[in-house]
Amino acid sequence: MASKLKNYFCFLAASLLALSCAPMSQAAPQDEAAAATETSAASKPTENSETDNTPTGLINAEIAKAWADHGVKPSPPEEDGKWCRRVYLDVLGRIPSITELDAFVKDKSKDKREKLVDKLLNDPAYTEEYAANWSTIWTNVLIGRNGGMEDDTLISRDGMLKYLRDSFARNKPYDRMVFELVTATGSTKPGTDNFNGASNFLVMKVNEEMAVQATAAVSKVFLGLQVQCTQCHNHPFNQWKQQKFWEFNAFFRQTRALRRFVPGGRDIDHAELVDQDFAGEGGQPSEAEIFYQLRNGLTKVAFPVFVDGTEIGKSGYVTEVNRRLELGKLVLQSEFLPKMAVNRMWSHFMGYGFTRPIDDLGPHNPSSHPELLEQLAQEFKKASYDNKALIKWIVLSQPYQLSSRATKDNQKDDPASGESPKFTHFYTRQMQAEELYQSLVVVAGSNASKGNLDQQQRQRDMWLRQFIIAFGTDEGDEATTFNGTIPQALMMFNGELVQQATSLDKGSWLKQLADAPTKNQEKVNQLFLVGLARKARAEELAVSVKLLQAREGKVDEMLQDMWWAILNSNEFIINH
Repeated sequence: MASKLKNYFCFLAASLLALSCAPMSQAAPQDEAAAATETSAASKPTENSETDNTPTGLINAEIAKAWADHGVKPSPPEEDGKWCRRVYLDVLGRIPSITELDAFVKDKSKDKREKLVDKLLNDPAYTEEYAANWSTIWTNVLIGRNGGMEDDTLISRDGMLKYLRDSFARNKPYDRMVFELVTATGSTKPGTDNFNGASNFLVMKVNEEMAVQATAAVSKVFLGLQVQCTQCHNHPFNQWKQQKFWEFNAFFRQTRALRRFVPGGRDIDHAELVDQDFAGEGGQPSEAEIFYQLRNGLTKVAFPVFVDGTEIGKSGYVTEVNRRLELGKLVLQSEFLPKMAVNRMWSHFMGYGFTRPIDDLGPHNPSSHPELLEQLAQEFKKASYDNKALIKWIVLSQPYQLSSRATKDNQKDDPASGESPKFTHFYTRQMQAEELYQSLVVVAGSNASKGNLDQQQRQRDMWLRQFIIAFGTDEGDEATTFNGTIPQALMMFNGELVQQATSLDKGSWLKQLADAPTKNQEKVNQLFLVGLARKARAEELAVSVKLLQAREGKVDEMLQDMWWAILNSNEFIINH
């Protein structure tokens, strides 16, 4: 009975610790005072004068102008440790290791934040991680988290990831990547003849329902134009009409996804995306028209016309007019291409885009900062669509470097309540499932690094699948249950990765920490630095003392309880 009571007390103490770790978006005065003593003082962001015409200076000036217009003031800069954690999460998709965090915090140079950003973006040691993170992000955008894992799918998720990893590793310009995705032909599966991983984007979207999904996806993902509901009727709120939908759809009607079978078998091995002559629904390939029906029953005809009214040739013969190739060229010339890219990237780093949803840039959905969106889009275009340049502009800007703690001067800046974002403080958000996985791999250390890269990728995919829900809508929507539900709680309480991270086996990081010749307080602080990028607060140190007593002086078991509680805290799974 005594043993059971002891274990219960340890669990209760650890649970109380987990509750105390929740970050607060609206900090009380005593929290702000305590924050000043944590980890290290915040490096002051580089001040940009009114004459700073760099893109980062442009961001600072436009955001500051909006603050003045709305009568709000920004929070102070975030302290170094927490900002470092934020940047690693957003750029590489994981928290920093204790070595990486310690090196940054101890750096006394004034430009240490810019140096860190340059290192994460350009140091060859991080190229693989950078490419893996952004290929995951874009794979989810292009084919969904479940894409390639459904039964009877034509998509090769490995092929999509390979194409994107190679693109981001070489820092392929964004416009070039978009052109390749829109115009791709070739095999979906790595190792096959004529392999082209970019073909996985459209391979499942062109054959179903007259390429309706391809029409909706290309316009939404790359142009920020929501057209899907105009398939059957005019849009009630924006300028998109049914005619424009089918004119855009006509660009995809030459494209087919051909199934390739296992040699000598009946199972599908992969698919190949090809452009073929299109005879038109009227059977006249010289003017390959398509027909659609109005709600009043009347039938109308449509030919390929871009969203800005640009027409191309009507022929369905690929040798005369390759419609998708022409579409790719028109997409690159569109004013919406750089705007959509900037809006998506801003949303990734700042928590909210300039519009909600981010992929709806129509005039019916005004931007929160229209001048900034327009100017950043032009700067991105002038920079030859350099993704890394855009990332650097945003993460070195003043709003990205602000604390996540709201103050009395900006506590009403709460986009979650429906307000337009002012970006007066960093908006906290829960890690994506992929980010949590990679962060748990970091804290688990060598315990989680098993197998080659392909085997590790499969392990991660299997882990992620438990959180995916796919809805069978026309747009292939999906959602995750990675939002505090029972599966996530059970995984964090007792999942394999958490068990590996909290292992006291010989050689594990936690066992090495327990055996280190340092004071217990320093060991506890090390746990908080690794997990939360800050040192333990007084009340958390007090909990560790009680746990040590309950564990009858066994330091390793006390540290294991504390570490388990940190990993299960709100503060660990939130990007703040």
